[in-house]
Amino acid sequence: MLQIDNTLISLDVIEKTFVCDLGTCKGACCVEGDSGAPLEDKETQKLEEIFKTVKKHMTPEGIAVVEKQGKWVIDADGDKVTPLVNNRECAYTYRDEKGIVFCAIEKAYLNGEIDFQKPLSCHLYPIRISKFTEFEALNYERNKLCIPARIHGEKLGVPIYKFVKNPLIRKYGAEWYKQLEIAANEFQKSK
Repeated sequence: MLQIDNTLISLDVIEKTFVCDLGTCKGACCVEGDSGAPLEDKETQKLEEIFKTVKKHMTPEGIAVVEKQGKWVIDADGDKVTPLVNNRECAYTYRDEKGIVFCAIEKAYLNGEIDFQKPLSCHLYPIRISKFTEFEALNYERNKLCIPARIHGEKLGVPIYKFVKNPLIRKYGAEWYKQLEIAANEFQKSK
């Protein structure tokens, strides 16, 4: 593990490679799983604010679920998450003409309609953050659906921490990320 401030970073985040390969996986991470996307407290309020704008990019099924269950829900573990359509895909998704699943929230953001890109947990994927009293732990969530991303990342030589650079900066700031780069470089030299 590496430690920066009050974060502990798994060495997998430094050593393993990853670059999404949407042409192969078709956005399966937005469809498969036990629960919706984990949400921070401030993100639940953001979903309340942006739903009317995002709604036009969502599927009719997703809209119906949100209107019935709410903009966010509490899952079986007591966590705040996005609601699911048929206990599978995130309600805030849509499919393009190739059948690839995308985030309707991010589409509205990229169109300049809102100032919220998407839930941080989605933006950081495949990193998952576990929160403890004194620190946060950043771990690589290995998922069989993402085998193509691991292969693609290996071909391109992109470690996970570089793949998720922007969301890491979004979460912890540019200075924190510089420290991570220095620590990662030192770790690689020591091997």
